[in-house]
Amino acid sequence: MTTLPDFKLETHFSKWEFHAKYHMTASDAESISMRELLAMATPAEREEFDNLWLGYTETFGAPDLREAIASTFETRTAQDVLCFAGASEGIFAANTVILDTDSHAIVVTPNYQSHETLPVAICAATGVPLDPDDNWSLDIDRIADAIQPNTRLVTINFPHNPTGAILALDRYHALVDLCRKHGIYILHDEIFNGLGRTGTEHLPFIADVYERGLSLGVMSKSYGLPGLRIGWIACQDAEIVSKMERMKHYLSICNSGPSERLAKIALNNRNSLLARNCAIVDENLPKWEAFFARYPDLFDWQTPDGSCMAFPRYKGADGVENFTRSLVEESGVLLLPGSIYNSELGETPTDRFRLGYGRNGLDEGLAALDAHIMRNRG
Repeated sequence: MTTLPDFKLETHFSKWEFHAKYHMTASDAESISMRELLAMATPAEREEFDNLWLGYTETFGAPDLREAIASTFETRTAQDVLCFAGASEGIFAANTVILDTDSHAIVVTPNYQSHETLPVAICAATGVPLDPDDNWSLDIDRIADAIQPNTRLVTINFPHNPTGAILALDRYHALVDLCRKHGIYILHDEIFNGLGRTGTEHLPFIADVYERGLSLGVMSKSYGLPGLRIGWIACQDAEIVSKMERMKHYLSICNSGPSERLAKIALNNRNSLLARNCAIVDENLPKWEAFFARYPDLFDWQTPDGSCMAFPRYKGADGVENFTRSLVEESGVLLLPGSIYNSELGETPTDRFRLGYGRNGLDEGLAALDAHIMRNRG
């Protein structure tokens, strides 16, 4: 594997996430306190947490946690689930065990950076862009055209980061049929599944519908619990799961025991947590829509299908890079410029930025954003 490039999004967040006054581009739902989460526990779960032995845990993840994760799927069991220390470790493990120097991978663009840079560091890769003029959808014919005899992996992400798009169900099944025909694995980053406006229809988990599908999940995004650092991959292919478990021996080795107990409590209260977080989206999304209605000359807005993110266009003469930089430096409002999502595999939009609407406190940030725009208009 070649040296990995700087992770632009995480580097940007390292500089600004905990210093900007208004974090307006978060991709996770509003978190809760330890006290609030433990209040959801049954007496037995609270006793487990209070009396937890702080030794090593099982590399695969605690059996009861894996059962709780499996219960979120239609047909998977605990044997199909491997836990990770967050989603990024899962992304690394999946790419490393599926791909080698003789392989070829296909990734959608734009995307979370490691979904591109990891395959590119291992083997040849082809980018297939989502179409902004078709609700950021994926052209399955372009995937078919990109397939080579040595293609081993297609990586997708719906609800999509950064646009919030959800692939139409018929196209999703068409992609599965195409990959089944060629024996290609699909890594589906599903970390935003369940999050969106109340009533949002999400895609079925890839591990439920495809024997070579890898479902990537995490407590961080839809559940709003990134501090737990608990992620997972579910997959029907036992050999791939075993190889990823052995790769994990080189990485985290095992997960945090306290985090596993807390993640199990959260998953046992999955419906109430997701309902709470979707209600925040219901409250915040109209506020963004009203904001963009005030500035049609500056922005093009498209309501996302799901998650708590959007990727609007900035039309100001100063350009989106200058706009987002002056916004955080002068007014303390953090947004992600489109350059964070640049791809080496093809053109990606240069006039867009990512915003978020899954956290509380949006009103103060929007007021600061309004004030910034008005000051710069003189």
